[in-house]
Amino acid sequence: MTKVSGLHRWVLVGVGVALLVAAPLLVSALPAEDRDVGAGELLASILRSDEVSFSGYVESRGGVSLPSDESLASVARLVGSSGSIRVWWADPDTWRTATLRTTGETDLLHRDDATLRWVYESKRITISPDVPVRLPNSSDVLPNVLAPRVLEGARAGELSRIGAERVAGRTALGLRFSPADEQASIDHVDVWAEAETGLPLRVALYPRGAGPAALDTRFVDLELGRPDEEVLTFERPEDATLNYEDTIDLAAAADRYADRDVPDTLAGLGSRATGVRSVGVYGRGPTVLLAMPLREDDADSLRRQVRVRPGAHCLGGAAVGSMVVRAGPLHMLVTREGDEAWLLTGTVTEATVERAAVELVGPLPGVTVPDTLEHDCR
Repeated sequence: MTKVSGLHRWVLVGVGVALLVAAPLLVSALPAEDRDVGAGELLASILRSDEVSFSGYVESRGGVSLPSDESLASVARLVGSSGSIRVWWADPDTWRTATLRTTGETDLLHRDDATLRWVYESKRITISPDVPVRLPNSSDVLPNVLAPRVLEGARAGELSRIGAERVAGRTALGLRFSPADEQASIDHVDVWAEAETGLPLRVALYPRGAGPAALDTRFVDLELGRPDEEVLTFERPEDATLNYEDTIDLAAAADRYADRDVPDTLAGLGSRATGVRSVGVYGRGPTVLLAMPLREDDADSLRRQVRVRPGAHCLGGAAVGSMVVRAGPLHMLVTREGDEAWLLTGTVTEATVERAAVELVGPLPGVTVPDTLEHDCR
């Protein structure tokens, strides 16, 4: 038998290590082979995948510069920048995410009907119950969470197959949903789902007109199987502060405390939320309209934020005095001063939020303003 010299042995070790390191990259670079799966069949597979357990790493990229004050800052970061999220998913009731930043991380741990939020930098723990409506958090941009929501209510004629691609080293079959709603500002949504399980691996939302995706979120690493129970539990550090909150954000607080009732339909869109009282969520699939009552000081703060944005303007016509701005496929409108204040926002057209404002607060009494004339909101 030929004796392997020390130098040759290290060469072989080096080659072996290089192959191990390169293997995931080589797998990702392989072309994805499409399968003979119809759009309806793929949709059904995606909707059945909610019980698939996994651990993974998600990267999301948002291209929407949303005007906001402190109360909406977390949403603005979510849809307006890139982010990295580590996720451990046992089932829809038991999961954990870690949002990674240069300064640290924020964890969300959900079990049964409550969520624990852990902020590493401040050593702060906040426990809150599930609520009927809330603003988006990091879990909402996970492909497996986002895909069923943006595909909700899709009709057969709005669905088509778009081939396959490799995502996180796996073959993912593509599905396109092009909503026909005239109120929609999203042209189409592309979802790629793991061929074997139907687990959504990538979701991209494209606005009407040319341009890149308004939001693109995908797995870059994925391991199927239930995560270890240890990672799905949380041990309180001795120096951490613990708080309990019934209302976790502006939307949850408004729904609980605002003395207003929202209609069953708004601007021609049906309600998609159950158990709400004062905050309305309307539409289907990627077409979402949020109607949220505001305290006047919150409304004043948002009006100031909207007013300085490029393209912001004050409406004339029936919605005279309302301030509106566009941010990618999103439109945001704050109703005029002097009435009960509302925030209307979502992936809908400007005409839709204007119509919703008129339906909620009515036209300005005793004032006739041509539709082409803008009112001075300042």
